[in-house]
Amino acid sequence: MSNTPEISEIGQISVNAHDLDRATAFYRDVLGLEYLFSAGTMAFLMCGSVRLMVGVAEKPEFDHPSSILYFKVEDILAAHEALAARDVHFEQEPLLVHPAEDHDLWLAFFRDSEDNVMALMSEVPRA
Repeated sequence: MSNTPEISEIGQISVNAHDLDRATAFYRDVLGLEYLFSAGTMAFLMCGSVRLMVGVAEKPEFDHPSSILYFKVEDILAAHEALAARDVHFEQEPLLVHPAEDHDLWLAFFRDSEDNVMALMSEVPRA
């Protein structure tokens, strides 16, 4: 019997913000994530089955850029166009990064309202 806990999925991801209202509006209104609630200096939203916590760092040592979140989309070109129309700053156009045997992996990196790097990702099935 192993003492290793069985980890089955990510339950929540935290993203730092300097302006909580601005960051909440970005994830809710620009990206279209479902807003759940706010508590103190934190706001909680849903992205599929993963909860996203956007919050102001409690201590200076926690105030750093976040990990890159990869948001899955069906049509990366349409998602890129829609978000660019909402003034989302993309680092580059959608890019084919890996042609796998059964699909092509496309990525498009962008910045959120707090200057954290995020990405759209699309796994396009091959014909």
